[in-house]
Amino acid sequence: MNSYLLAFKSGFGFLSTIPVGISMEGIEELMKKIYFYPVVGAVLGLLIGSIAYIGQIIFPAPVVAALIMGFIYYITGFNHLDGVTDIGDGFMAHGSREKKLKALKDTSLGTGGAAFCMLLLLTLYGSIRAVQEEGLTVFGPDLPVLMFGSMFIAEVSAKQSMLTIAAFGKPIPPREKQAYPGLGTMTINGATKKNFLIGFIFGAVVCFLPFGWIGLLAYLGACTSALVILNRSYAHFGGLNGDGIGTANEIGRVTALTILAVILKLSLNGQMGGLEWTLL
Repeated sequence: MNSYLLAFKSGFGFLSTIPVGISMEGIEELMKKIYFYPVVGAVLGLLIGSIAYIGQIIFPAPVVAALIMGFIYYITGFNHLDGVTDIGDGFMAHGSREKKLKALKDTSLGTGGAAFCMLLLLTLYGSIRAVQEEGLTVFGPDLPVLMFGSMFIAEVSAKQSMLTIAAFGKPIPPREKQAYPGLGTMTINGATKKNFLIGFIFGAVVCFLPFGWIGLLAYLGACTSALVILNRSYAHFGGLNGDGIGTANEIGRVTALTILAVILKLSLNGQMGGLEWTLL
């Protein structure tokens, strides 16, 4: 199989629950061409956006928000959300860096992880609802189009957030010699500046298409949130691992949606000079 096709296929096997199959060879090719992350995000965003579009036509808004959340985790799985719980446990652990690392690696769920996960899910629901409510006045009957575009931008932003944090991060020093690098380390090693730049440009272009610079602003905000997570990961753990990369995915999605909702609100209040939203 062509290496590019194998990497693209493996992106779905690695980043989604779509049963395309995945192998170690495929993962290695994906890490060499890790700029496919936002490309896979774009395809997933089209699927999630389509559910949002159809749901917004048929169901009440709160039900649509829950439906979108359910489909996000149905199509992307819970691996990244599991990273949020691990990071939460590590962040909330008191004491030395060793204790924090132990909590990070512990397979049991602690209070910090449960709280972080709950807050993330509440914020995701709230950000979807905020886009719906603030967008209703601006878009009116075209609200389903807004929801499609917003969920598309959010998913591309989420995947580029993973690439961003990996490109600027360094692995947590292993406490013992490892025969093979973990997936987090492989992701960081694959996220070269060249691969980051290719993915970043692709993501910027496709996020610009639905709403112009407004979508681009949401995209850039999500990438910035990844750098904030990286800063905190360094402060607590002295480096980055796969849990931090997964957390960047989840928070990047929420950040993009929140920024879109804030821009809608400011636009409605006349604080941004009456923005024009470009629709595909």
